[in-house]
Order: sequence, then structure tokens, then C-alpha cells
Amino acid sequence: MTGPFTTEPPEFEDVLRELAPQVLGVLVRRFGDFMAAEDAVQEALLAAALHWPTEGVPNNPRGWLIQVAGRKLTDQVRGEQARRRREDAAQLRGRPAPPVSDLDDTLLLLLMCCHPALTPGSAIALTLRAVGGLTTAEIATAFLVPEATMAQRISRAKQRIRGSDATFRAPTIEEWPGRIGAVLHVLYLLFNEGYASSSGPLVQRAELSSEAIRLTRMVHAVMPGDTEVTGLLALMLLTDARRPARTGVHGELIPLAKQNRMLWDVRFISEGVQLATGALTQGDAGYYLAQAAIAAIHDDAKNADETDWLQIVSWYDELVRLTDNPMVELNRAIAVAMVDGPLVGLRLLESLDGALGSHYRLDAVRAQLHEMAGDDVRALDHFRAAAARTTSVAERHYLTTQAARLHEKRQAG
Repeated sequence: MTGPFTTEPPEFEDVLRELAPQVLGVLVRRFGDFMAAEDAVQEALLAAALHWPTEGVPNNPRGWLIQVAGRKLTDQVRGEQARRRREDAAQLRGRPAPPVSDLDDTLLLLLMCCHPALTPGSAIALTLRAVGGLTTAEIATAFLVPEATMAQRISRAKQRIRGSDATFRAPTIEEWPGRIGAVLHVLYLLFNEGYASSSGPLVQRAELSSEAIRLTRMVHAVMPGDTEVTGLLALMLLTDARRPARTGVHGELIPLAKQNRMLWDVRFISEGVQLATGALTQGDAGYYLAQAAIAAIHDDAKNADETDWLQIVSWYDELVRLTDNPMVELNRAIAVAMVDGPLVGLRLLESLDGALGSHYRLDAVRAQLHEMAGDDVRALDHFRAAAARTTSVAERHYLTTQAARLHEKRQAG
């Protein structure tokens, strides 16, 4: 095939996922209307999904999507003459885009979505949809709320944008501090979803975690003196360094204690430790920097038995002081169990039944601690309960395998 389309058989779905936030960022910046731009991008993605499999991916897929979405948005603007703001946007369609910084459109979109017109929670949820391409169910999992609740939250955020008549433009550097908290939270959740997928067959989605690292590097380049920005980048690098060892030859999940640490990325570990160490010398650690310190302790251990759990407990104590996140309490209980024994850890879990009673990780941790305590019967029950509750196929397979192992042990005994 000749012309503007390539004959290579690319994974066009991955191309669309990667380009969607970039295209949305261009249109939002150009037209100033988030809702209309989002609709136009969705139509352009649909058109690409229909044409690209048979015609091939264009040599410039980003430009193709921008052109199609821009045409659809212009047509939409023309058809809504009653709205003055959209009339103004239509008049701008033939003009060059206003000058912007060197930051790419994905990061600009992230900053624009973390708009003062929205509550932090709504801004984060909306941005995860627009920038990260996460489903409502995946975002709900990250926030520990039902999917229906998250759907309503995202819908309200969009309505608030429309009702506030907010102008979505690239913020000035002076406006960054007012948005950086939400920006970091989005990047943190985006990385977590990539590193440990909450649903589907894969243990991890490297494209998401890599994109989160890329964007965080860009934020760090603009705000190198912010210890929480530095801490988040360090945390991502120290955590992502383990990614090559997290799956086996068949894609199965390998827990931290059983990973081949020779496979860890020493370059990421070295960079992460350097960033975290430098930030820690500047003052008290915040939420992300404290987690980076914990990740560095794990990465520093030559094997699981040499992990400095006492130091990890002290860092979790600091995290508990900084946040009321029940997942922090859950992870602290694991660390305490490694220091004071599984029965102490199990007692700490009792206070989390209200906040995490339906979450599979609470059952998974209980299973682990009961097995450490020698109670295989209860461990088996909790492994089965955790497997039934998780939406991750890889996690379910791992938990089911652990349950089967204990069942065989009991049968043999």
C-alpha cells in the first residue's frame, strides 16, 4: 500500500490509547471546551478503529486523529450557535494554536484537568479517565468505592466543568503549586494501575507505569526542588525496578519475597536512591517520599530475609501520621508481623474490617499471616475468599494456586 498509510501490522489499539490524551490535550488547549473536545476525540478514535485495521495506521497517526477530531469539533461548534463560547472557539479554528511551553500535550492536559473549579477528588478521577485512559471500574478500585459511585463522581465533575464555564488553558508556572497535589495523586494512581493491574489477565501494564514515570520526570524538571515531586519519582523508579522479576515465564505473578533480585533494574534503583536521599536531606518526608524510603529499604536487601523490617515499620508509622489511608494501615500490619510475629499483625487487621472488609487484599494478607502462624485451615479459607473477590485474573490465579497448595498439604497430612 502506498500513500499516507503504513503497511506494517501495528497494535493499533495501543497506539490509540497512547495518543488519545495527547489529541485531547491539543483540542482542549485550542478550543477551550473540555466536554466538546472529549466527545470529538471519542468519535475520532471510533473512526480510527473502523478504518485503521483495513487501511493501515497513518504515517502520522497523531496528526490524523487531531485532524479528524478537530473537524468534528468544528462541525459541532458550528451547530451550536446559541453558545457564545463555542462561537468564539469556532472563529479560532483556522488560526494557529497559541504558543505553549515545551511540555507535551499529555502533561498539559493533566494540568488543565486538575482545575480549581473541581474538587481534588473529582479532578483526579476525571484526569485518570482523560489522561490515563482508565475505566471507571479501575478508578473506583483505586479509590476503594463502588463503580456506580465513581461513575456519578466523574459525571458530576463534567457537569461542574460545563456549569462553571471554566476556561481550560495551560496554567502558568505560578499556578502549578495550587494543582500539584492533584497532579501527583493522578500520576501515583496511574503508575499503580500500570505496575499492578486491578483487572484483566495481566499482572502489569508497562505502558501505563512507563507513561507515569515519563510525565513525573517532566514535572520534576520544572519543580526540581519540590521534595514530594522528587519523592514520587524516586518511588516510581525504585518500584518499577522490580518489574522484570514480577512475572514468571508464563506471565504468572511472583511476589516480592520470591523474586530473583538479580533481574531488578540497578540503574533505576541507583537513580531512585539518589533522588530519595537528596530529598530526605531537605527536611521532613511527605507521603510519597516516605514510601520511596520504604521502597529503597526493600531494594537494598540482598534477599527477603535481610529486609530491615524494623526500619520499614518506623516509616509506616510516619505514613500513618501523614494519612488515614487504610491501605497504609494494611501494609503496616504486614511489616509489624514481620517484626513482632503474625498474631500481632492479625490483631492489627481487625480495625480494618470496616474500611477494607470487601477488598481482596485484606483477605490475602490474613491468609499470609495465618499461614505464617501455622493455621493452614484459616489461611486456606482466606486465600479462597481473596481469589473470589479480586478482579485481576493474574491475582486470582496466584491466590487460587496458594489455596490449592494448602489444600494438598492438608490432604497429604
